[in-house]
Amino acid sequence: MKRTDTTTSVVELPHGHQTLSVYIKARFDEFSRSQKDVAQYIVDHLDEAAFQTAEELARRANTSSSTVVRFSQALGFEGFPELQQAAREEYRRRRGEEDGGTLSAAPLFSLDHTEFEAALAADHVNVEETARKVSRGDVEAAIDAIVSAERVLIAGVDQMAFFASYFRHLLMLLDLRAETVASPSQEALGRLARIDERTLVVGLSAGRPHPLITRTMKLARHRKAPTLAIADATLSEVARLARIRLYYSSNSPAYVRSHAALLALIQALAYGVYARDANAYDMRIKAFRLK
Repeated sequence: MKRTDTTTSVVELPHGHQTLSVYIKARFDEFSRSQKDVAQYIVDHLDEAAFQTAEELARRANTSSSTVVRFSQALGFEGFPELQQAAREEYRRRRGEEDGGTLSAAPLFSLDHTEFEAALAADHVNVEETARKVSRGDVEAAIDAIVSAERVLIAGVDQMAFFASYFRHLLMLLDLRAETVASPSQEALGRLARIDERTLVVGLSAGRPHPLITRTMKLARHRKAPTLAIADATLSEVARLARIRLYYSSNSPAYVRSHAALLALIQALAYGVYARDANAYDMRIKAFRLK
């Protein structure tokens, strides 16, 4: 690891050993936009950073391998291999704490699994990882915000537009007023103009957030509207702008991110709302289906 006159060590700190993830979070605002993409991915996908090549990590983070190397050097490492070693040390220590020194559960498939089985196995892990990391307090706060809002505005662009529409459908089944913003159309901008303190604004984000989602969350914050972010990056700008944050894991061996855990999270949220007053919502659902 490179030594400079400034404090760049991730090991020697006043209060003992500092993990790579903690150090990256502390330095996050110093990075360039593309370096922030790498930082977000490493923090939320430490297992991949620990064992993938710089080229594979760059592809997952939607950037270049040279950016991964520059990011490593910005942290004070000679290059990516030194950063990867720190990632492996944190990953092994974390797994040891989670397993309590025992072997983890057997994998779903054998070691010679197919690409299809690998993708299914990744989704299984994503849902489990999301369930482990989600805070019950944050979930309850999100449900409270949905139930008490006069209107729910769900913002999701590109691949997130489908999930925004599906979340709206689930809430409308409960006779809750819900709308979506999926593009910078005149109609969508009109919905943004009506954001006020009685509107819950939900921002959906995968990887680097779309500028429209970021602007929506900033507008909601300016107008003192309650905000909920559902993102796959804990360091996402959308999450940083929101009052309530829910994180989902999106690891995947495929050429696109996995959204299996996002779908499960959205359905679980809707069910949490339903459970607040199941008898009343049953009547509403029946009425909705008869329309």
